[in-house]
Amino acid sequence: MRTGERDQRAIWLDEDGWGVRVIDQRALPHGFRVLRLETAADAASAIREMAVRGAPLIGATGAYGVALAARAEPADRAPADAANLLKDARPTGANLAWAVDRVIGAVSEVPPARRAAAAYSEAARICQEDAAINRAIGEHGAELIAAEWERAGRRRRVEVLTHCNTGWLATVERGTALAAVYEAAEREIPLHVWVTETRPREQGAGLTAWELAQAGVPFTVIVDGAAGHLLQRRGADLVIVGTDRTSAGGDVANKIGTYPLALAARASEVPFYAAVPSPSIDWAIADGLAIPIEERDPAEVAAVTGLAPSGRVESVRVVPQGARVANWAFDVTPADLVSGLITERGVAQATSAGLAALFPERSPAGASNQA
Repeated sequence: MRTGERDQRAIWLDEDGWGVRVIDQRALPHGFRVLRLETAADAASAIREMAVRGAPLIGATGAYGVALAARAEPADRAPADAANLLKDARPTGANLAWAVDRVIGAVSEVPPARRAAAAYSEAARICQEDAAINRAIGEHGAELIAAEWERAGRRRRVEVLTHCNTGWLATVERGTALAAVYEAAEREIPLHVWVTETRPREQGAGLTAWELAQAGVPFTVIVDGAAGHLLQRRGADLVIVGTDRTSAGGDVANKIGTYPLALAARASEVPFYAAVPSPSIDWAIADGLAIPIEERDPAEVAAVTGLAPSGRVESVRVVPQGARVANWAFDVTPADLVSGLITERGVAQATSAGLAALFPERSPAGASNQA
């Protein structure tokens, strides 16, 4: 892994101590650009326009967005108005509303003159916790990779299939599903990662491939439609994906294309895991089909963007003029297709009982018992 805070951290405070710096992921992999966020509107725009993406990073950006609002105007309505703006930026991921509400709770307990400090402190705490959660997820996930290596008698490398980007670019540090890959690589377990391109925004081909190349982890990019073929031929030992929101029953909302990947994995008898930080679990939703699914601009599907022979990044249209285009950003994988949920406390069964066993204080039953 590369070293240095800027190489492995996707959000940080600027040198002045209040502006927020984020990597503009729209520039990757052909360029590298850092944005400075100075207002809650800046933070909401970065989330909405996907300069930042990945549920944990979106949550951290939303938390700092409330802090920026409290710094600009600590009066009663300003942080609350900013919270509404931020939470509306992207609806599917659970971390955004969770983080924003948590910072709002922190500022509501102090007088206006201290709200900015309280908000920045809580946002920093959320970031610190995310880093710790991700490292623990990586350790538990690496054990699954290690088990596959042992099952193969340590005679060959482990083949991991992943979808979308779940590395440090999607979180504050380290990543979720890719954290398991990084941890396994650091343990010197030989492995290779199959990376789906992840249409329409190419987070796999652009971001995951960029991260793995930086880390020196062997990988191969494939089109989304090739994943079933790979699994059918047993080209992958296990699938590890991330999540944007997980129901209390273990259903996983993740990047569009995850559900058919899980179906192919089940048909091919390949284990399918989701890396699930606890802030992404929505304890109020029992059935994953109740998770709101974001629909994005059809232009993301109608055009592709890449590096032209001229050296410029350009977009070209790939569908006929006037063609109708749908662009669902996420789908829901039912819990019965999930082999396990990799959390910071261990690997849970993808059931309400399995999650409650690891998080008794957060499950509805546990909360009612504590009341």
